[in-house]
Amino acid sequence: MKVLAAMSGGVDSAVAAALAKEAGHDVVGVHMALSKNRDQTRSGSRGCCTVEDASDARRAADHIGIPYYVWDLSDDFHDLVVKDFLAEYAAGRTPNPCVRCNERIKFEALMDRARLLGFDAVCTGHYAVIGTDGPDGAPSLHRSANDAKDQSYVLAVMGPEGLKRAMFPLGRFADKAEVRAEADRRGLGVGHKPDSYDICFIADGDTRGFLERSLGEAPGEIVTPEGEVLGEHRGTHNFTIGQRKGIGLQQPAQDGRPRYVLDVKPDTRQVVVGAAELLSTRTLEAADLIPFEDLEVGRRVQAQIRAHGAATGAVVTAVDSERITVDLDEPIRGVAPGQTLVLYDGDRVLASATLDRRA
Repeated sequence: MKVLAAMSGGVDSAVAAALAKEAGHDVVGVHMALSKNRDQTRSGSRGCCTVEDASDARRAADHIGIPYYVWDLSDDFHDLVVKDFLAEYAAGRTPNPCVRCNERIKFEALMDRARLLGFDAVCTGHYAVIGTDGPDGAPSLHRSANDAKDQSYVLAVMGPEGLKRAMFPLGRFADKAEVRAEADRRGLGVGHKPDSYDICFIADGDTRGFLERSLGEAPGEIVTPEGEVLGEHRGTHNFTIGQRKGIGLQQPAQDGRPRYVLDVKPDTRQVVVGAAELLSTRTLEAADLIPFEDLEVGRRVQAQIRAHGAATGAVVTAVDSERITVDLDEPIRGVAPGQTLVLYDGDRVLASATLDRRA
């Protein structure tokens, strides 16, 4: 096949591109320039799409022996990922920008360009496995052999149509050390490069500072569920459901127990705080359903609401073309509107949706 290999400059994408080439595909490497700040540099594991990353990707492509290009997708990234991130926080929701980036940049904007240029597939260094056991032989998405690095959660938003044009060569590796060893064996020069983490467009890791600089201050009240005013805050965008630290209250609760953020209300500029047990949720309601197969009421599933969180047993209690509701076997804490809900059957993804209510 004619394959476009997305090369971030890290070890994973470099090894994935090398494996695609060694499998006999006609591979072209492309680095996506996503940051509008061309002078941004990497600081250890922080930062992404920097000048250093582009240079590392070029050297790896040259060593593999494939053509290499840089595509400027910074406008798309800013409009479809960064603006969405800010809008979601401003609306009192908790987004996952990695899900949006995979959906709108890596497997929408990138695939659209690849298709127009005649490529058959896009290859990335994500940790997931593509199978063929979907309905009528459609592609299926499975967890990676490497539980610690599994990225099926953030890839589920692709749906089965996106999987038809995707390749994930690293899904079979059970340990990151194996991938680094493969990079060293091939002399790719990135075998010991640190993994990036945190939110890539917030290179200093200060999410609260980024939100305050971008959204400004909108003071309001911190209240109990009964409406008692406990203090003030500088903006609801600084809070997310389940948060314990950084609430800013000077007086402890009368019972001495920690307070947690229970709700965020941008319309009234209120942040509701209370005891931990008030965070527990047994019913999840989600919209924007992306199914990998038909789901029926009564279907047993495992529900996951965080990229590296544990899945919880659940049963589907309502479903239509757009929405799904599941009841959990055990209550979970810290569920927030805007989070991604992914449903599994064992290691196989059944659906992705966006949480909008909890009960």
